[in-house]
Amino acid sequence: MQIFEYNGSAVVAMVGKNCFAIASDRRLGVQLQTIATDFQRISKIHDRVFIGLSGLATDVQTLYQRLVFRHKLYQLREERDMKPETFASLVSAILYEKRFGPYLCQPVIAGLGDDDKPFICTMDSIGAKELAKDFVVSGTASESLYGACEAMYKPDMEAEELFETISQALLSSVDRDCLSGWGGHVYIVTPTEIKERILKGRMD
Repeated sequence: MQIFEYNGSAVVAMVGKNCFAIASDRRLGVQLQTIATDFQRISKIHDRVFIGLSGLATDVQTLYQRLVFRHKLYQLREERDMKPETFASLVSAILYEKRFGPYLCQPVIAGLGDDDKPFICTMDSIGAKELAKDFVVSGTASESLYGACEAMYKPDMEAEELFETISQALLSSVDRDCLSGWGGHVYIVTPTEIKERILKGRMD
């Protein structure tokens, strides 16, 4: 078992029409033993940028704290929030800085940029970015997430349809992976509001 798979995880972000959704599972395990069923993988950086971190849970929390710290410094200096593209570059730089002893995380970043244009990207543990126009996935359930998202995604979905699509993709994918699951956590972000929803899934 790879160290990335030690705690199990599934994170996915999807783009809609002037909105985006980001979702994750809620299981925290140690290999096949479940430790918690309400683990928070998705974090709000500010109202228009969210990050989901899959991988080793200790590094997920450490990296998140460093990112919040760096974003607060940016806010103090620039007197504005970071754009999603800028934030993605910051995450990439922080990960690459530690490339010889990396944070064992694979981030998924989603945000609304200028003109409410959605931006999503993911990267590996040393910060190599992968940009996408439709969806990005990461975690132990990523293979089945690719298949489910590929089948269900269609462009320019409205917020409610996007919620339905990402939820079905997440729940059907984590059922095919024994290291992630136990429900889901979904954020739908539009220019005017943020909706947070908890999904119930199979409890095994």
